[in-house]
Amino acid sequence: PGTGTTLLSQSGTENRAKSVGTLREEGLYSFLAATQDIAVDGWALTMLSRENVGYASTCNSVGQTAGYFLGNVLFLALESASFCNKYLRFEPQPRGIVTLSDFLFFWGAVFLVTTTLVAFLKKENEELIPAKEETKGITDTYRLLFSIIKMPAVLTFCLLILTSKIGFSAADAVTGLKLVEEGVPKEHLALLAVPMVPLQIILPLVISKYTAGPQPLNTFYKAMPYRLLLGLEFAFLVWWAPKVKHEGGFPVYYYAAVVLSYALHQITLYSMYVAIMAFNAKVSDPLIGGTYMTLLNTVSNLGGNWPSTVALWLVDPLTVKECAGAQGHTCATAGASELCTAAGGSCVTTLDGYYVESIICVVLGFAWWFFLGPKFKKLQDEGQSSWKCKRSN
Repeated sequence: PGTGTTLLSQSGTENRAKSVGTLREEGLYSFLAATQDIAVDGWALTMLSRENVGYASTCNSVGQTAGYFLGNVLFLALESASFCNKYLRFEPQPRGIVTLSDFLFFWGAVFLVTTTLVAFLKKENEELIPAKEETKGITDTYRLLFSIIKMPAVLTFCLLILTSKIGFSAADAVTGLKLVEEGVPKEHLALLAVPMVPLQIILPLVISKYTAGPQPLNTFYKAMPYRLLLGLEFAFLVWWAPKVKHEGGFPVYYYAAVVLSYALHQITLYSMYVAIMAFNAKVSDPLIGGTYMTLLNTVSNLGGNWPSTVALWLVDPLTVKECAGAQGHTCATAGASELCTAAGGSCVTTLDGYYVESIICVVLGFAWWFFLGPKFKKLQDEGQSSWKCKRSN
């Protein structure tokens, strides 16, 4: 944490200009992808009956799992020279089988072809298209979105979901970085996710039996305490790592413990994810379904992203360090750490902020589950009229 920004500032004006151009391209890509995301959300609401609309979350999670595996796990393996030389080649090479540019070009072409085929081959069902459109432009759409957010049920949902994932922030955002910091190779962590792919595909299919009904948030509520406890399990794995590390790396039983913990974490994560997606699809008004459902999903994603960002930022301030080898110096600030080093000392960590953060997050998570969780479950008892858009004349 805190080192990523230096990569953009080391090479002067030329690299800064390149980074700005890259950010513009990423912004354009995100804009186009978000537009398709809204269309797909609306498509799911019109293709599935109201009784089966909860299965939209199953399709979403299975597709995202496949995409994550191809775009993250598979890419990291094929891009790694050490992995390819060890498992896929007879003669070592200085680089992996694929590069980032090759990977992006190939999947960009696949993305373009599949999207074009959908555009030309998929025909809309005229019977499902409402005779009267709810909005006629961007201004009307945003005006309607603001009116949706102000509805009591939606506003309560937004406030609760924005705070529901605070308890998981340390485990989700910092654990992987800490494992790498303790010496676990990132390629190995990526490969450990491979056995999870079948589980991640099967889980939504199993969980959908419980979330496709009238009360999907029950699954969310029941899975939450187990996921919180796994945050402490992850902290234990980080603490355990340097104690079992040897010259050849880490023993097999340590990796087995990581895989088992990750598998249990995935069960709780997917239970909550599929449940919230099913609830969003259930309450979304079909007349503005894509926009409505994407609004709720965006709030749900934000509820996980902002605590993770704060968790990453707080690791260093919560870490306690002492200056060893130079009396009269401390390591309380960056300046003090430099003075300690200049005086011939070194900063030694006496209390890692990750462990402090893990305990605080779990305590806050259980407080939310105990006091606000029942209120969150009650939202599914609201009538459909509480979620309907106000019709324009």
